[in-house]
Parts: sequence; structure tokens; C-alpha cells
Amino acid sequence: MAIPEEIINEIKYRNDIETVMAPYVSLKRRGKNLVGLCPFHNEKTPSFTVYPENGSFYCFGCGVGGDVFSFVRQIENLDYIDAVKLLAERSGVTLPQDGYDDSMQKLKNTIYEINRETAKFYHTYLMSSAGKWALDYYIQRGLSLSTIKHFGLGAAPDSWDSLINHLKGKGYSIADMLQANVISKSQRGSYFDRFRKRIMFPIINIRGKVIGFSGRAMPGEDKMGGKYVNTADTPIYKKSENLFGMNFAKNHCDKQIILVEGNMDVISLHQAGFENTVAALGTSFTAEQAKLISRYTKEIILIMDSDAAGQKAARRASEILQSTGLEIRIVLLPDGKDPDEYIKKNGSARFKALLEGAVSEIEYRLLSAIEGIDISNDDGKLQYLGRAAQIIAESADIITRDLYIGRLCEKYGVSRTALTDKVNELRKHNQRRQEKRQFDEVIHPKFDRGDVNPDKRLYPAAAAAEETVIAILLQHPDFCETAIKQLKPDDMLTSTNRRIYKALCECISSGRSPDISYFGEGFNSEEVGYITYLANSEKGDKNALIVLKDSIKLILDEGVIKKSADTKDMSVDDWAENLKKIIDTKKKGK
Repeated sequence: MAIPEEIINEIKYRNDIETVMAPYVSLKRRGKNLVGLCPFHNEKTPSFTVYPENGSFYCFGCGVGGDVFSFVRQIENLDYIDAVKLLAERSGVTLPQDGYDDSMQKLKNTIYEINRETAKFYHTYLMSSAGKWALDYYIQRGLSLSTIKHFGLGAAPDSWDSLINHLKGKGYSIADMLQANVISKSQRGSYFDRFRKRIMFPIINIRGKVIGFSGRAMPGEDKMGGKYVNTADTPIYKKSENLFGMNFAKNHCDKQIILVEGNMDVISLHQAGFENTVAALGTSFTAEQAKLISRYTKEIILIMDSDAAGQKAARRASEILQSTGLEIRIVLLPDGKDPDEYIKKNGSARFKALLEGAVSEIEYRLLSAIEGIDISNDDGKLQYLGRAAQIIAESADIITRDLYIGRLCEKYGVSRTALTDKVNELRKHNQRRQEKRQFDEVIHPKFDRGDVNPDKRLYPAAAAAEETVIAILLQHPDFCETAIKQLKPDDMLTSTNRRIYKALCECISSGRSPDISYFGEGFNSEEVGYITYLANSEKGDKNALIVLKDSIKLILDEGVIKKSADTKDMSVDDWAENLKKIIDTKKKGK
């Protein structure tokens, strides 16, 4: 019995994994995840981890893992289909007896269509005589007509129902408009356009589809509804996972991405030639957005407004970016300007010079650490130097530490020996904490994934690269096309990874989401646990596309070496031809 993906997703949505586990496991929060004692093996130290973000779990002690269906399957000793039926019954979801119920996918497609039609409606209005007020605003802000068209900018009429009537005329229902969040419902039960007399920025995902809108009030008219009104989360849009301008920036960011605060900053910088600029969407910068950026570039330049709020945003973004492996640099804009204002006043050349003079993340932290401290007296200087020593101690590079120790000693007239000793003391303290964490990890029982993939013993390097490829595609399915072009399932050297990779490619190529549920029927519980481990690993966090390509190359090279080891029965001519192929492959890799 093949249960449609949309039904599986609906059941998962109605059966929160934490709630389902509550009768069996006592969970405690640890960061963004939850931990507890594994219900599937005896342990004294919690190694059972739940990942609420994607609704999965994994035990680092015994290797069991999966999603909510896997948990019920294991804890209730059911097969996969019976586990699905049990959760469906608990949550009131009716399983289809036959046929394919694609209602959720149809809804998503309808929302995409509504958003596209809405964007066209706003743009057409902007370019009409009635929208001159908005067009004049864009022009006054220095935008060219080609830039306005490039970003699909528009304007919402000063009307309560013009969009509703337009979409009705196109055959869309009020219910679907509500799901798309382009209209709202009043307390009296009437419906009205969500965006009214606002300039409109369509939000476009990396695949070029309109997924939402950001509406800005005209200057002086933001008393009702605030300066910005944004699309709420919908079945196709989560503001915490998207970036304004990323659909264009992804094609211009090999060296770096510039992160700014506002939509107009992005548009102005793109128009000035800085097409690698993006902005967060009506929310503080998030870990999901940082992860998205890390997939496309090696360096990020933060340019936040120079007021207190902007500086706070820069510090927060910097903290979030620490775990991505990106090189972080920060631009301090002078004169209290935002990027849009600065580039209009000073031009592209001056702005480029600012980028080239961006300070390192550690230098920015040292500059920010002085905030709230009066350094005109000795107590203040000591307090600041204490903060600065901790910041310097966190740097792994001895030259960096030496450089900033020297600068601080010269500036504040303190002994270089004293500050160096303080930094080294803090480093030792940090190292002891790190060693304790590592020791705790060592004494915890570790599940040997070689038991799931026994071929790993024969080809350890290739198996590790295969795991990385699978992990990256589970976390970034949009890289599947790149992988398939270079790496066929038969190129995988280990049998378990070969099966998983083949199923993963078939899943993504068919348009399905490669979540844990997809593997529930075709793989046993140990293999599902292994897949869950890969889906939640950090293998795909840093420079994912580059790591993917490097891993594929390693697998292919290992494959050539394996074939060369099987040449003892070859003729001299065949052996020579095989050697030539190996040499050619090595040359191509250089």
C-alpha cells in the first residue's frame, strides 16, 4: 500500500514527535534539540536526541533513529504501514482506500499561481496612470525602470477589494486567497486585501517562484499597520528560511555575499553592480538563513545600519554565523547612513572601498566590547581589557592573538606580558572545557555505522565521501541535479550507500521531498536510523556545493583505484589501457 506523500505529511503535522514520545521518554531541552534516556537500550547517560526542526530522532548509543512513524514502529513493534495507520487514526486522518490524494500539492501549486498573478497585478498597477504615486516614489529613490522590472516591483492600490475582485475573475476562491495570505478576514466575517496603498516587493525563492510579499507604507502613512506588512508563513513560505534577493545573488556570490537589513538596500546595491547582496525578511537573521548563505559562498560581509539597533543586529548575525565556517567581515557605515543612502550620496567606487576595508569579525567584536564601559578611568579600562582578553583567547590563530594583544597594550599602556598571560589563562580554561566535552563524548557508547554499511571496512575513504554526498542531498535536495550528472548510483563503492543514493535520487527527481518518511518502507530500521543520522549531521553545513563536488571526485577516484586492483587476469594490452585511463583521470582532477 503506497500512501501519498501529502497524506504522510498531514499525519506527521498532526502528530508532533515530542507529544507522541512523551509517554515513553522524558526529554529535556539542550539548545535547539531535546535529549533523554533511550527507550530502546539501557543507558545511564542520555544519548537519545530529538530534532524538533525536522521531526526526527537519533540515538548515538544504539543507532536507532527515524521520524515519528519510525518511533511508533519500534516502540509498538509494528510494521511501517501499521504505524502509519495507528497515527492516522489517533489524529483523525482518513487514509485513501485507492487512488492518489494530492490535495496538499494542489494547494501549493494554487498558491504559487495566486502569488504569480498577484505580483503581475501589482506591477501592472504600478505602471498604469493610477499607480503614478508609487512609480514616482521608486524613481525618487533612484531606481531605474529596468531595475523596477528586474525585481518585479509593484504597488497595491488604495482599495479594500481590488485584488480580491481581480483574483476572483481569474477563477481563484476566497479560501485559496486566504491560504496564500494575500487577503485577510475581518472580525465581522468580511474579506479585504491584505496590502493597501503600499509599494510592493515580491519575495522570490531560489527557483524563481514568487512565494510571498513585503509591502512598505509610503512615508508618513505608516501609522496604520506599521511601516512594513509581510506575508505570514504559508504552505510554501517561511520567512526564517528565505532571503530577499537570493534568487539573483546566488549567481554572483562565488567570492562573497553581502548581508544588509532592508529590501531597498538590496535593490540599490544590485543596481549599483553589487549583485551579491541579500537581506533577511521581516525578521532577525536566523540560523536557517545562515545555512542557506553558507551553501553558496565562502565569505559574508555584514552591513547593518550604524544606529544601535543595526549594531545589535550585526552582533547577533555574527554570533549565528560562527558555526557556518564562513569568513565573516563587517562594514561600519559612517554618518549614520544605511547602504541605500550611502551609495546614493557617495557612489559605487566609495562603497567598494568600504567593502575592501571591512574589518574582521574579531576586530568588530573588540570595537563593540567597549559599549557601556567608561574607559576614562582605570576600572573601566580593566573591565574592557577583561572582555577583550576573552575575545582574543577564542581565536585559534597565534598570529591573530599576538597582533591584537600588541594593539591593545600599545593603546591602553598595559604590559604585554600581563595581557598575554591573561589570554593564555583563558585559553587553558576554554581548552579544559573543550576536553571535558570531548571526554564526555568518548565515554558515551557509540553506534558503529559500519554494522549498517559493512562495505565501509573495505573502502573507508570512499564510504565517508558517500556519506557526505547523501547527507548534503538530504539537507539540500536542489543539488541533486548536479550530483546525478557526475555520480551514478553504480559509482558508489558500498552497497548500502548505493541503495540509499539511488532511492534518494529517484525521490528528488520525482519532485518529492526527501524526508525520513520516504525511506520507511524500503529500508529496515537500522538503515533508517543511519539515514536519520546523516540527515542531521553537519556534513552539509559548510560550503555544501564545494564539499559535494570534492566528495564526488574522491568517490570516482577511489572507483578507478578499485578497478585497477582487479587487473591480475588482464592481458598486457588491457592492463596498459586501464593504466592509461587511471592516469587520464588523475590529470583531469588536477
